[in-house]
Amino acid sequence: MWRKAAAVALLALAVGYLYLGSRPDLPDQMIQYFLPLLHPSPHSKPSSPTVEQVISSAWEVMITTPAKQWGRVAVGVNACVDVVVSGVGLLQALAVDPGTGRDHQVLHSKEDLREAFIHYMEKGAAAERFFSDKEVFQRIARAAAEYPGAQVLLCGPVGPKLHEMLDEQIVVPPESLQEMDEYHLILEYKAGEQWGLTRAPQANRFIFSHDVSNGEMRALKTFVASLEEFQPDLVVLSGLHMMEGQGRHIWDDKLKEAVASISDVRNQVPIHLELASMTDKDYMNRVMQEQVIPMVCSIGLNEQELLFLSQAGSGPHSEMTSWKGIPDVGRVSDILLWILETHGHSDPEAEADLTRIHFHTLAYHVMATVNGHWDNQPAAVMAGARVASTQACGLQTVDVNKVVLKAPLEFYSSNHEPREILTLNPGDPVTVWHRGNVTFYLTPVLVCKEPLRTVGLGDAISAEGLLYSEIRPQQPFLD
Repeated sequence: MWRKAAAVALLALAVGYLYLGSRPDLPDQMIQYFLPLLHPSPHSKPSSPTVEQVISSAWEVMITTPAKQWGRVAVGVNACVDVVVSGVGLLQALAVDPGTGRDHQVLHSKEDLREAFIHYMEKGAAAERFFSDKEVFQRIARAAAEYPGAQVLLCGPVGPKLHEMLDEQIVVPPESLQEMDEYHLILEYKAGEQWGLTRAPQANRFIFSHDVSNGEMRALKTFVASLEEFQPDLVVLSGLHMMEGQGRHIWDDKLKEAVASISDVRNQVPIHLELASMTDKDYMNRVMQEQVIPMVCSIGLNEQELLFLSQAGSGPHSEMTSWKGIPDVGRVSDILLWILETHGHSDPEAEADLTRIHFHTLAYHVMATVNGHWDNQPAAVMAGARVASTQACGLQTVDVNKVVLKAPLEFYSSNHEPREILTLNPGDPVTVWHRGNVTFYLTPVLVCKEPLRTVGLGDAISAEGLLYSEIRPQQPFLD
């Protein structure tokens, strides 16, 4: 058995070196021995592992739990019932014809919905918008609930439907209960799906709602007040993006209230903030500048949210209107470093608390952390990538026949000099580099070829990454 294990280990090592494009440490005889396995002839038996198999096997070995795990986690304050349907199918059922796409910060009609949906479908990008007309939204919601194949997903304010879906171990403060649920409509589309002249380059979803309870952060005070009794080890916040659609006259005051509430928590327990789709640069600037992002220890976000954050703050590559294909690793690295240096704690003298960013995009994930604050981050970033693969395919474990590697095998640490040329080794699938006081960890995603679900993946990725992360005790979090 040890011989078989040794052969597998050597094979993984050989695959890694071949993908690195470098052979100095491998004898020519070993290369010649493994080359037929990597490139078998039509008459040979298929026995070599695919690159997806090598990565998946490496994940299983390298993803280890941290020395100290979170015992109690408080999650708030964006709670709702998601109704998941085919986007094209629902719009056709609403007698909406395809046309040209156009983005809208707020949706006021079915026509706005159609245009915004097409705008993001043709990019294959995720987005979320507020629908201002309550009656029209309710008519669309009823149609969605009756649509064949509609699924309800639990994703704050808790109504009767949401309450019955919750596990008995989830504690809901009585003050959070309300008579009506908040529904979010999730319009999904598949890779290659076509509507009129629009063709989706990849699977994704478009979310919209008329969610006033979450938009006004009504549950935030109750949530914060519950923390003293619950005594969590970690606080996870989401839903700040919901305020944006309420208009400046509402979010201006509500954001101040949110900042005041968060400031009451920050000195007691570490906080993770999950960002989501936004369109108002003034609002995003307030989230950055008004001590929201600097007051949390960790944030999670995708490629659109990362670029918009840079655009709002005139950061690196803010002149870009959107990413072209797979986001360039060097540009992503530049923006992540800018956030931690400008709004984080990369400088030991800085007052900000932010020391960790979990970035996720379709093809790869990056964890960027300020040195000396977090442990087990290689395992954490791999765990997030693994759950992206399994959940998208609707499986419990990675099926290497249903996934494909899309991450680049070679990339730069920055978009400008000085920079390093970095490589991805499938046998050791975490690439690490350092810039100043920040360490970056990149791992590929094994992308599901035919995803069964797109909604909730970002939350699952961040949750899994946090589960495998360990924060080092710092003042004022010492026991």
